[in-house]
Amino acid sequence: MAERSFAREVQDLRLGKGETFTGEGILAITKALLENGVGYVGGYQGAPISHLMDVLADAEELLGELGVRFEANASEAAAAAMLAASVHYPIRGAVTFKAPVGVNVASDALANLASSGVNGGALIIIGEDYGEGSSIMQERSHPFAMKSQIWLLDPRPSLPSIVKAVGDGFELSEASNTPVMLTVRIRACHVTGSFECRDNKRPKMTVKQALAEPRKDFNRVVLPPASFVHEHDKIDNRWPAAEKYIVENGLNEFFGPDSSKIGLICQGGMYNGVIRALQRLGLADIYGNSQIPIYCLNVTYPLVDSEFTDFVKDKDGVLVIEEGQPEFIEQAFATFVLRNGLKVRLHGKDMLPMAGEYTGQVMLDGITGFLKEHAPDLLPGQMRAPNKPAPAIPDLSKTVPTRPPGFCTGCPERPIFAAMKLVQEELGEHQITGDIGCHLFACLPPFEVGGSTMGYGLGPASNAAFDGGGDKRAISIVGDGGFWHNGLSSSIGNMVFNKSDSVAVIVDNYYSAATGGQDILSSRANNATKSTQNPITDAVKGVGVKWVRQIDRTYDVPKMREILHEALTTEETGPKVIVASSECMLNRQRREKPIRNKAIKDGLRVEVPRFGVDEDICTGDHACIRLSGCPSLSLKTLDDPLRDDPIAHIDQSCVGCGNCGEVADAAVLCPSFYRADVIHNATWYEKLWQGVTAGTIRWLQSRRAAKRLEFPETV
Repeated sequence: MAERSFAREVQDLRLGKGETFTGEGILAITKALLENGVGYVGGYQGAPISHLMDVLADAEELLGELGVRFEANASEAAAAAMLAASVHYPIRGAVTFKAPVGVNVASDALANLASSGVNGGALIIIGEDYGEGSSIMQERSHPFAMKSQIWLLDPRPSLPSIVKAVGDGFELSEASNTPVMLTVRIRACHVTGSFECRDNKRPKMTVKQALAEPRKDFNRVVLPPASFVHEHDKIDNRWPAAEKYIVENGLNEFFGPDSSKIGLICQGGMYNGVIRALQRLGLADIYGNSQIPIYCLNVTYPLVDSEFTDFVKDKDGVLVIEEGQPEFIEQAFATFVLRNGLKVRLHGKDMLPMAGEYTGQVMLDGITGFLKEHAPDLLPGQMRAPNKPAPAIPDLSKTVPTRPPGFCTGCPERPIFAAMKLVQEELGEHQITGDIGCHLFACLPPFEVGGSTMGYGLGPASNAAFDGGGDKRAISIVGDGGFWHNGLSSSIGNMVFNKSDSVAVIVDNYYSAATGGQDILSSRANNATKSTQNPITDAVKGVGVKWVRQIDRTYDVPKMREILHEALTTEETGPKVIVASSECMLNRQRREKPIRNKAIKDGLRVEVPRFGVDEDICTGDHACIRLSGCPSLSLKTLDDPLRDDPIAHIDQSCVGCGNCGEVADAAVLCPSFYRADVIHNATWYEKLWQGVTAGTIRWLQSRRAAKRLEFPETV
């Protein structure tokens, strides 16, 4: 169950010539694929392009009508390998995944694809996730494109530009027999706008037709001597063909006046930020008309020497605006300057930060510094002073608390780590590694379990060095998404082969929850187009694991603690695998809330569990919070002057999972938690009984109050 359904929006994918499409960048990319006669599409979900896979899944009916094959691939490597269909056949194919981690996973297939070259257009749509809000390491896909000589597009973040880039990518790929990467930044994925549609096209050759007419060419196989020939083909034929197509078809764009003593060069994805900075300086209008020449690189690799030389030949200074490091584009342009004997001063990272996201303020400061040196007369009067100190920016880190990521309210992974913490209190600290996924949040307070991650599905593999027969067994965590992505072979298979004596906990929350709740092999839901309900326990037993335990309700903290304790203390050798299963609470709420709300609206009787804390019993030691950390479990200050410390309190965000009470019971904490079932549309009998009990309670309260000894106030 994906976190968002595009069932309604995909109807707009049927729009034809003369009609206007309005929507998000993700939908625009899908529409562009159909308009350009794509023959097959695939990929693996991951921010910021998770929704692209969701759109494709919701559009399977339309894809089938057009003869387009769609595959939700098991990993990025499987997606990239799928592009092999374009090597021998004139079929356009596109795959998508998160970058740079997806590129890393797919590197073997991509390198082979780039070496052999393609016949049909091959497009790799990569979601760049760069900046402070990114969920991954701060790296770029640019060096991989350079290393394998895959052409790299980075279009301006507007729907017409993104749609055009899809078509340009296919054409460029076919013109140069080279796969093409299309970088889609996070803002481009979710930017909204409109463009004029074209009719959807059936592929010139479908995969069904290709199956009926098999083709082969040994010269395409990446083995010597062919691989040596491929390398020369890249330089002698493919690269010149790519440059020719880029120039003749104007893939890169030029804005502003034809002549000037200064100029700006930017990646296409940076264009909007550049224009906004110029607008703030009064050097561009709201329509994007710039007073300074801009060379916009919608193709960031390969860079075209002749275009660059023509742009800078009459200029004294040029600023290269390139987000991320190292400065690959700036270095290439510096080489062009030296080789061609140009006199222009090239600026870039000397005026802009070497690393970090180029926000609006960063862009404004960098362009202002460049103009101060080369064209101060263009700046507003108050900004021309060369040594004017910048206004002090307060250090908010001293006053605003950090907000690290954490488990959602009611997350079924929280009790797993509460149980693990309880076990370690008895057995001592253990070597623990995490994995990519929600469970990695356990390395933060209040659990502080584990402290490293090496890749999706590689949690157990990253603990392999510690399986050396010590006094304590190592513990590793892997999610169900990572398990099916890479973990079964690289982690669990590795443990079996090497006779590991460590413990692997597979967190099974029914979905690939961290990437948006997509179905996977072990999902419990029925899926009309995919095979689900394949137990993880069967898979691990199939590769040779003998000691396997399944728990189907992770909220049972005592049971979870018991199984962990057994795994860490049993005399049985060999890998020990615990499959801890409970449905992702976010997905459960997405499914159940609409049904429950409709039932309440229709007047049906509905019980909703809620939990609370008895103020008279709670001791205020907050141990429950340290073992749970649920966002709904907070603090409350009492009016009682004899109780200074705030007590535990459950707020209105509680989803009724019961974890707080389970943890308190398992850890033998104060029994202050209670459950109350809120009844909507109660029956007449329940209303009558409620009146009787409420009246009885009021009578007892008044009776007790009458017996209370009181002392009148004296003046």
